[in-house]
Amino acid sequence: MTEIIVRAFEMADWEDVATLFLSEKCQWGTFQLPLQSRDDIRHKLANPPPLTHRLVAVQRETGRVVGMIGLHGNAHARRAHAAGIGMFVHEDFHNQGIGSKLLEEISRLAFRWLGLQRLELTVYVDNEPAIHLYKKNGFVLEGTFQRYAFRDGVFVDAHTMGKIRDF
Repeated sequence: MTEIIVRAFEMADWEDVATLFLSEKCQWGTFQLPLQSRDDIRHKLANPPPLTHRLVAVQRETGRVVGMIGLHGNAHARRAHAAGIGMFVHEDFHNQGIGSKLLEEISRLAFRWLGLQRLELTVYVDNEPAIHLYKKNGFVLEGTFQRYAFRDGVFVDAHTMGKIRDF
């Protein structure tokens, strides 16, 4: 098993992250669209929305980015205590603990350094491995959105999950 380190995203990582964005598995499990240009992806990565924090999982030996997680804060004062997360791990690196490492580090940043009280995410109901990962890392199912998103010609439902600071 390869050694993985988690660190802040840097623009030098953009090409590896673009490759992840363009993977079929990432498009299936997230809001990423197929046929994005690498120029558009680079622009998106270089210009994140305010209150965004991004971490990457990197193979120590090669320096290759194999996963990414983003924390998306709320500008509205009444929701400032909560943030959404989105993540993906390269399919060749699933079931190796990388998702858990990313979730652990983003939770530490959110709860111990940013003073957040709540993390939330949305996951497609048919993404059972991701649902299992989130539950294993303290997220609970809070509800289901019907016909939440359009994916590959059909509407799919999604769960909303949350994690409350427990320390």
